[in-house]
Amino acid sequence: MPAQVKNNILLYEGCNYLRYRLILSTLSGKPVKITDIRTADDDPGLRECEISFVRLLDKITNGSRIELNETGTSLYYSPGLLSGGEIDHECSLQRGIGYYLEGVMALAPFCKTPVSIKLRGVTNNTQDPSVDRIKTAGIPILRKFLAGDNEVTFAINKRGVAPLGGGEVYFKCPASKFLKSIQLQDSGMVKRIRGTSCSLRVSPAISNRLVESAKGVLLNFLPDIYIHTDASRGATSGKSPGFGISLTAETTNEIFLSGEAYSPLMTAGSLPCVPEDLGKEAALKLLDEIFRNGCVDSAFQSMTALFMALGKKDVSKVVVGPLTPATIQFLRDLRDFFGITFKLENVKDEDETNAEQNQVLLTCVGIGYSNLSRRVL
Repeated sequence: MPAQVKNNILLYEGCNYLRYRLILSTLSGKPVKITDIRTADDDPGLRECEISFVRLLDKITNGSRIELNETGTSLYYSPGLLSGGEIDHECSLQRGIGYYLEGVMALAPFCKTPVSIKLRGVTNNTQDPSVDRIKTAGIPILRKFLAGDNEVTFAINKRGVAPLGGGEVYFKCPASKFLKSIQLQDSGMVKRIRGTSCSLRVSPAISNRLVESAKGVLLNFLPDIYIHTDASRGATSGKSPGFGISLTAETTNEIFLSGEAYSPLMTAGSLPCVPEDLGKEAALKLLDEIFRNGCVDSAFQSMTALFMALGKKDVSKVVVGPLTPATIQFLRDLRDFFGITFKLENVKDEDETNAEQNQVLLTCVGIGYSNLSRRVL
C-alpha cells in the first residue's frame, strides 16, 4: 500500500522498516511522519535502538527537525542537509553496530565533507549483519558505485557482544559528486573462501573448534579455505563472553558472498551453545548464499537498489538472488520517495537443472542524484 501524502509529508503507520524510511527521507529531502508505533504492544513507542538511530541521523545532518510525542508512538522527521564530518556515536546495545552502519553507508557518499565515524556497541550478534560481513561483503559494493576516489576505510578496533557490548569500529568514506551506474549480471565461480572466527572472554580453543567444524563442511566443495582465528584479549575483547564465525566466498568476478553464525545471548534456562554446531550453521548459510547465486550478498540488496536508483541517468542492471522481504518493501518505499520503479525479471539459466533457484534481474534508470554540497574543482 503506497504511503499517504498530506501537506507534502509522507505518512506511514507502524514501526516496520522505520530505519529505511528515515534514510530515504534524508536523501530525498521529503519530511515523513510515522504514527501508531507499537500501539498494540505492552511496551508502546520507539525502542532505545531506534531513538539512537534517529540521534545518529541528527549528527550526520545539519538542520534536521525531529518531533516525538510523549508516548513515543508518533515520530515526525524533517531532514536537514547531509553535512558528514567527524562523528562519534554510542550505539544502543539492543542492536548491533551493523544496524547503524548500514544507514551510514547509504548516506555517506552524499555528505558535504567525507564521513569519518566511530561507532561503539555490539559488533557481533544474531540479529544484524556483523562488522565482519560488512567489511568483506558490504564495503566492496559501496566501492563499485563510488566515482573518483573510492578509498573506503574500515577498521574493527575492538569487538563486543551483547549484553554489555564494548566493541568499536572506525569507518571513513569520501564524499562523491555522483554515483556510477553498474552492470553486474554474472557472479562467476567461487574460487576461495576466507573467514574470521572470534572468541571473546572464552577459551581461545573455541575459535579452533569453530574453524574445524566449518571446514568439515566446506572442504567437500573447495580446497582453498583459510579461516583466521581472532581470540581477543583484555580491553579489545569487549565486556561480555561470546563467540562466532563469519565466512566469505570470493568468486572469479570479484563478487563477495557471506554466511555467519554467532552465539546467542545466554539467559537463565537457555540451552548451551556448542561451537561445532555454530561452525556448521555458518558454513551451511554460506552455501545457501552461494546457491542463491546473486551478484550481491542478500544482506545488502536494499543498499544496492538504493545506489542503482540514485546513480547517473543511465541503465543499471544487477542480478540478485531471491528478493528478501525487506528489499521488496524497500523498492515500494523508493517509489514513494523518488518516484522510481524497477523492472524485475526472472533469470532463466539453460544449464540450471534445479528449478528452485530464483534469480532476479533488477533493472532501473538512475535519477542522476547529484551531491549538491560537493564542489567540483
